[in-house]
Formats: sequence, C-alpha cells, structure tokens
Amino acid sequence: MLARATIEGPREQQRIFTTALYHAFLHPSVISDRDGRWRGPDGRIRKAKHGLRYSTFSLWDSFRAAMPLYTLLVPERVDDFAGSLLDHAEASGRLPIWPIWGGETGTMIGEPALPVLADAWAKGFRGFDGRRALAAMVRTSTEDAALSQWSVLDRYGYYPFDRVEGEAVSRTLEAGIGDDAVARMATLLGEPTTGQRFARRAGSWRALIDPETRLTRGRDSQGNWRTPFDPLMPTSPLNNPGDYTEANAWQYSWTPALHDPEGLRDAMGGAAAFRAMLDRFFFDLPPTKGAAYLGQEAMIGQYAHGNEPSHHVAWLYAFTDKPETGHRLVRRIAHDFYKDRPDGIIGNEDAGQMSAWYIFATLGFYPAQPASGRYVLGIPLVERARIEVPGRKALIIERQGQGDHLSGFTRDGLPLSAPAIPHSQLISAGRLEFATSAGQ
Repeated sequence: MLARATIEGPREQQRIFTTALYHAFLHPSVISDRDGRWRGPDGRIRKAKHGLRYSTFSLWDSFRAAMPLYTLLVPERVDDFAGSLLDHAEASGRLPIWPIWGGETGTMIGEPALPVLADAWAKGFRGFDGRRALAAMVRTSTEDAALSQWSVLDRYGYYPFDRVEGEAVSRTLEAGIGDDAVARMATLLGEPTTGQRFARRAGSWRALIDPETRLTRGRDSQGNWRTPFDPLMPTSPLNNPGDYTEANAWQYSWTPALHDPEGLRDAMGGAAAFRAMLDRFFFDLPPTKGAAYLGQEAMIGQYAHGNEPSHHVAWLYAFTDKPETGHRLVRRIAHDFYKDRPDGIIGNEDAGQMSAWYIFATLGFYPAQPASGRYVLGIPLVERARIEVPGRKALIIERQGQGDHLSGFTRDGLPLSAPAIPHSQLISAGRLEFATSAGQ
C-alpha cells in the first residue's frame, strides 16, 4: 500500500511523506467479520450482501482530502466505503456524520457523507447503487435531525442565531456543501428537478455575506446582523459558544468555496477584491494566540492549519491572478507544520485528513471542491513522484524548475491551461509535467 505513491527527494521528506501515507491508511477500519456480519447503529447484527463494511469515518474532517485521496490511491475500497455509509443510513434512517464501530457519535455539524458519495459517483465508481445513494442523500437533507433542522433553514433561507442552539453561520455554510453534493448527484443521475432544488438551497450562504465586511456574519430571524460583531473571535460550542465551529468569521467565510469558488469570489467583490481578502487573511491579520482549543493552531495570519476549515484556503489563489502566492503558501505550510519526529503533525490527525493534505500538496494538486471530481493544480514539492495503483498504468509526476510560477502544465505531452484537472484525466494519464519559473 505504501508503495502506491512514492517520491524522490531528501530522506527526511521521504519519511514524512511515507508516514503520511501510513497515517492516511489507518482509517476507515473494517468492522465486518469474515462472514460479512457487522453490528449496525441500531445494535442489530446485519450481513453485508457483498464486500466489507467499514466504520471510523471522521467525515467532517476527511471529506475534504482523505476520502478523495482514497479514490486516487485505493480505488478498490471506495465502493465498500460507499456501501458502508448507505447500509448505515438504512439501519439508522440517515447517513452518518462521525460513525465509529458501527455507531453514530453525532460529532460535528453538516452532513459530510453527502460530498463523499457525490465525489465517488462523479469519479465513475459504480459498485454501489446510485439511486439508493440519492434517496439516502435526499432523506438526510430533508428530515430534521439534531443539528440539521431543515425546516428552519427552509423557512428563513439560513440558520438564524436565535432559532438554533449555536454555530448558526457554520451550520448554514456546511449545509451548502451537502446541498451542492445532492444537486450534483441528482444531475448525474438524470433528475434535474431534484438537482435544481438543492442547487438553489446550496446558495443559502449568500444571505449571510455582510456587505460591509464581505464576511459571513450571523443574522437573527428578523434579518438583523449579529451585533456586536468581532470577526476575529473564535467560537466553539463547548468552550465559547457562538456562530462558528472551532473557528471565527474570517476562517469560516471561505467555506462556500468548497463547492462554489467562483460564486464566493464574486460575492466578495470580484477577482481583485477576492485576492485582496486572501492576502489580508494570510499576511495582514495577526494570528490568534492561546486558543488552540478553539481551532487556533499552526497559524499563518488567520489561516489555522491545525483545524480543517482552513485546509482549502491557500489553494483558492488558483482562482486569482496570483496563483504563485498560493504555491508559496502551500510549500510553507508543508515545511513548517510537518516534521520528521514524533510530534511532527500539528493538531489532531483526524483519521488521516492532516496527512492527506500533505500527500496532495507534495504531489502538486488538491481536491479543493471535494464533490466536483476535480483537483486544483499547484506545484509539486518534489522533482519527481510516482503513483502506481493495480489496474491502472503508472503515473509519473515531474516538476521542472524551482520557481513559484506555474508556466506550463502538460498531460502526456499535451498542454492544459485550466486551474484544475478532472479525476478521469488524472488517473488515465501516464505523465504530468509541471514547468515552473521564477516569474517577476
């Protein structure tokens, strides 16, 4: 398994990379016996019709990079991952959020199983029933649950902070990720009415864009903005209850880019304003000190790599006129926050998510929109890497030059100019070449 992705580089970098692979492959974990029996979230013993059944899905974390990584490096397991999520939904009535040993912990917010299923389907995995998946996704996205009160969201168009118990902004933004995933899945399955319905609700985040700060800000049921408003104050339901989940307004306002980066760019004032907001986030705002328990750890400005809401943000420079700034930041994050020692990872590993980020960064691309079936391009952190998965031809990744500017990108010798590459083109390629230059 560890040989499926290898790099050429200094021994320390190779050890960090291989350790990251090891960490990423620890979970999800098999919970079915040799005869296919497993204990479901309802406590009953069930039997899988085919394949293995898995649990320990840290989905709020892992939907961002770890689960997409498995589609790339362990594709033979993806259908069973999807089947495990669907069997859980059949037993409990809804898709899981954070299951362990077959049960549901209910930890964190949103419905992160939705982008996992949509991403697998978008990438061509067909070993699970797509219509069964869509039915479970729609049910999960329409029937009220503890932290997914759809009747409230549908009534107001966002979660008002005086109608839910905390995390109102984060819950609205995370709901958009799930709704977008349902919309994509429905569209791929030829159900445009369902797709359009959820695509509309996926835009609920727009109601929380404060025109003054261009950040996402809480509103009450009358439409009034949260006042007073400190966009640098991190909140968390256990330690400092408020509108955000282990983060602050600056950190969570980039969440819509996980499914609509162009839409967020426009909502923040257009391309120039979007880049200016990113620059301020990384370079002008001071890091929060003494609040690691609120997700404020491994910081560059207000970017907090120690917690997942920030993980995609450096990659958003790909949607600006200065992608090289993102390339520099990715290299800095990988260098500063991943070390070859026992405490070499900042924060919680979160069942492989922290390591998956490093693996993608090293290879030169990242699933910045996890349900889209595509990867945003960066620049590899090594001169040469190799991905070799049984059943696919080997993929060689090469970086030419030491610069921060991506001056050219070719797939099997043919140039590509888009800021992202579809999964289908990635896995069918034999060679990706990243040409770099120092720029101006």
